Amino acid sequence: MLTIRTACLEDEQAVVALWRRCGLVVSYNDPVADFQFAVRSECSDVLIGVDASGDIKSSLMVGHDGHRGWIYYVGSDPDSRGVGLGRDITRAAEDWLRRRSIAKMQLLVRESNSKVVSFYERLGFETVPTVVMAKWL
Repeated sequence: MLTIRTACLEDEQAVVALWRRCGLVVSYNDPVADFQFAVRSECSDVLIGVDASGDIKSSLMVGHDGHRGWIYYVGSDPDSRGVGLGRDITRAAEDWLRRRSIAKMQLLVRESNSKVVSFYERLGFETVPTVVMAKWL
């Protein structure tokens, strides 16, 4: 059983370490900057699942643009997978978005991480035919 709460700046090191253990960090993203931006922003947050001993066992970043909600860095302790930690933290993100009247939650899955697609399908996510375009600034 975990307590799910909003992360504070003091949680940064442990959260980023969890993201790294989960393989969520890529060379072109700075997880420290992402964490700090999300924690300090009005339209985003980092949620964490903490066990009875105070260890962070799950985490994700959630935010919205006023219309769509997004989740990023969804991860659970690799040694504790299969017991619902990812499901519970994702549901907490759904609640976070509902409290802000955001009716749709989205996420992107890298092709190199396609093994997680079935996890998200079990949570009710659907693949949406879309072309994603990006431009580095």
